Amino acid sequence: MQAYASDTTHDAFTASYARLGTMVAWLAGEQAAVMTHAELEERLHTDGLALLRQLLQDSLDLRACRERRLHEVADAQGVRRGTAEGGHERGLATVFGDVAVARIAYRGRGRANLHPADAVLNLPVERHSHGLRRLAAIEAARGSFDDAGTAIERASGVRVGKRQVEELAGRAAVDVDAFYAARAPGPGPDTDAVVLTFDAKGVVMRPDALRAATAKAAASRKLSTRLSRGEKRYRKRMAEVAAVYDLTPAPRTIADILPDGDAERAQARPAPAARGKWLHASVTDEAAQVIAAGFDEATRRDPDHRRAWVALVDGNAHQIDRIRAEARARKVDVPIVVDVIHVIEYLWRAAWCFFGEGDPHAEQWVRGHAQAILAGRASIVAAAIRRKATCHGLDPGQRKSADTCAAYLLSKRPWLAYPTALARGWPIATGVIEGACRHLVKDRMDITGARWGLDGAEAVLKLRALTSNGDFMAYWTYHLAQEQQRVHNTRYAGGVIPTR
Repeated sequence: MQAYASDTTHDAFTASYARLGTMVAWLAGEQAAVMTHAELEERLHTDGLALLRQLLQDSLDLRACRERRLHEVADAQGVRRGTAEGGHERGLATVFGDVAVARIAYRGRGRANLHPADAVLNLPVERHSHGLRRLAAIEAARGSFDDAGTAIERASGVRVGKRQVEELAGRAAVDVDAFYAARAPGPGPDTDAVVLTFDAKGVVMRPDALRAATAKAAASRKLSTRLSRGEKRYRKRMAEVAAVYDLTPAPRTIADILPDGDAERAQARPAPAARGKWLHASVTDEAAQVIAAGFDEATRRDPDHRRAWVALVDGNAHQIDRIRAEARARKVDVPIVVDVIHVIEYLWRAAWCFFGEGDPHAEQWVRGHAQAILAGRASIVAAAIRRKATCHGLDPGQRKSADTCAAYLLSKRPWLAYPTALARGWPIATGVIEGACRHLVKDRMDITGARWGLDGAEAVLKLRALTSNGDFMAYWTYHLAQEQQRVHNTRYAGGVIPTR
């Protein structure tokens, strides 16, 4: 048996041995001896890929030679394939180049052929291998589809077109939702808090990918050669973003947030640090669905609701409504905290109603009111701002930002409970989700000139979130197992690949 294996292997890999011998002879020759290491690297990379392609081809040919006819092959409906024909070939584009896969086809009149050897190899439906699909997923999540194709060709020598890269990335992302639904992260300490935070970012879409209302508004453009004021938003569809993370509460005071002087600044305690961040983004799902996904992740981390949950938002009323509705449906208490940075921005806009540009008194005014809001006196601050505008005799146009700030503080008052949040050690700023929107959406989706289709945008968002979560390798193992089940196992009786 050992002699048989050895002889068969040597014969099967004759072409590979010959190619390797040619490479070794060239390296030992005079031409290679005068090359720089960079020239050697380039030549070996090219020749090495050709050798690896030949090795793969020889291996596939050897498997074809060793494939034995099976006694019984039946499809998922139990219909047997009574005829077996060898030598049926299909092409496969791999990370090393194109190869041909020969195998036995099991045939039946009026029925699609079955190829059990394809299932053993877990071959994809399309021509491109899972290795190329993986490369496309990684590179498409990183840069434009054109750049991804260039990167794939640079790494593998295989040319993949822009549309093919987009299609491969889409296929690579099909199991992301199921992967996270099945994922069970280990529970954290009961003393740690679970933080949920949500936001949205616009993505420029092709007209056919816009939501109905946006598409209708976009169709009523005033000018044909350029966008008029306010029309830019009609080219966009909102990508909803969710983040969930753990943190150990770190109680703080107002002086830690807005210290007065160098002494308080030196003693200020840092904000609690986020751990185990999970990110999710979608351009097809509505805010309610993305928020529900965030709650699903929080539940996986704390299924018995033993830990404190807190939600951070920028003040968007629809997000707040959906968070409250989701919390009621799941019978869990989720305090909502509005981002203090957004609140301070409203104060700054109001300040310019009363102070000139660059006036240092404006900074003192904003600091004083921000400290009062952190102390839980948002209503008093709102009244003080309106009173100041009235005392200054400002007309409606001059006091607009002041009135807007006051109205904002009053409308968001239930979610400005900063004294409670600081005492319990919760975060009061949305830096995590702001960073996620920038990283997941803006850095990739806002490339100059990009116009997205729905499927391509959704796939890239899922892949970027997957990579940011550090789950790509675990997901890829899961994805290949799902491909095996979806593409192959479901075609056979009992969902089992026949082996004899």
